[in-house]
Amino acid sequence: MIAMRNHILTPMLALILVFSLIVLPVSAATTSNERMIHTQGTGTITTTPDRVEISVAVMTEHADVKAAQQENAVKMNTVMNALKNAGLTSDDIKTTGYSIYQVTKDEDRILPGDRRAQVYRVTNTLMITLTDTTRAGEIIDIAIESGANNVNYISFTLSDEKQASLRAEALQEAVAQSRADADVVAASLGISVRDVNEVTIGGGYYPPTSRMYDTMMLGAGMEKAATPIEAGEVTVTATVSITYIC
Repeated sequence: MIAMRNHILTPMLALILVFSLIVLPVSAATTSNERMIHTQGTGTITTTPDRVEISVAVMTEHADVKAAQQENAVKMNTVMNALKNAGLTSDDIKTTGYSIYQVTKDEDRILPGDRRAQVYRVTNTLMITLTDTTRAGEIIDIAIESGANNVNYISFTLSDEKQASLRAEALQEAVAQSRADADVVAASLGISVRDVNEVTIGGGYYPPTSRMYDTMMLGAGMEKAATPIEAGEVTVTATVSITYIC
């Protein structure tokens, strides 16, 4: 008799356990009162640049490739010496490009109607980096006066240290905006923000201020004048995406 009772109770106990496994998760889900609010925030900091990059080049042309190279080397050495005499160091001056290629030019030739000449063009490009942005115009003038005949661009940007500092400020501003929006939404619903569930940080972005430099007016005999260069402003931006628990 006792054995039969144990035989009956065992299936019943198994059914109770299965029922508990099915019911408990549903019960837990229905009693949860957590609500989520998802907001985004953007922080923007505008500042003046503390670094400027200037790309200058010496370009020479000659029918003989070696002559074009030699002339280019002499002019570039003169440019680099002039820049160093102005206080720049080797760390401030980097060669970023050197090219030799043949081009066809229209020139007066001895034979009537023959106006196509093949010459070699040698271009040596330097990148000049300054931490004093107010010297940009002065350095351009020195480079041009000493032999450079092309200024590719001028780019005002931020040093790594200043960029990191301003990005931190932009992130704080972005988080504050995100939280303010979450508080407004929660108050409108009659609830309040209790905690943070998830945070995603977007990449910061600060576009450099680039300027093209017109070298068409570098003809001989022009009146010498200092080159005016204004740094302008750059913007550091950071974004966050935050999910709040209410």
